[in-house]
Amino acid sequence: MTPDEASLPVRAVLFDLDGTLHDRPGTVRHWLEGHSGRFVLGAGYAARFLELDDFGYRSKTLVFPELVREFGLDLAPDVLLADFDTALDHARPMPHAHEVLEALRARGLKVGIVTNGWVDAQTRCLNRCDLTGRVDDVVISRAVGLSKPDPRIYALALERLGVPAAETWFVGDSPRNDVAGPQAAGLRAAFLPTGHALNGERPDAVLRDLRDVLSLFPAP
Repeated sequence: MTPDEASLPVRAVLFDLDGTLHDRPGTVRHWLEGHSGRFVLGAGYAARFLELDDFGYRSKTLVFPELVREFGLDLAPDVLLADFDTALDHARPMPHAHEVLEALRARGLKVGIVTNGWVDAQTRCLNRCDLTGRVDDVVISRAVGLSKPDPRIYALALERLGVPAAETWFVGDSPRNDVAGPQAAGLRAAFLPTGHALNGERPDAVLRDLRDVLSLFPAP
């Protein structure tokens, strides 16, 4: 982004969902407490699940067979997978998510969400976290046939909001999908460190929590 582009006014903010507006780590920890009790799972199971899950980036169809093997469980992986499907029943928003979205829209900015994932699951998550009515648009990868970090998914989100890339920030926790990808598409990127660590990516801002989004640009 050129200095001239960086000085342009901000007209919109796009957010990732899981790990950004949805407190996925908190949701998963809550589910793991019940899951471990329901199936009387041994010490170390929860920690190993989190390792294999890799912040949600590894398919659970691979995670649960590995857990069954490692812990010698007399359970079918499909049974554990079906229980994981209940995790979104307890999905919770990230702290300060609602107040930040309301403040952005009060300032006249357009707000959108761009998330990878299945339509049914992400829609359940959005509704459970009470996010759907707080944004102007949601782009779900499986619904549009594009996934982050494909530059076309960011372009589609911008087109649907009617804003240019140079006047839009992207906020998320994935170095690849929410920093490098948006920047390659011409957006400014703010990194929320709730998942993978940066590995050479250079976000335009690093946030302590979602409230820092409001400091990226002055109120009118």
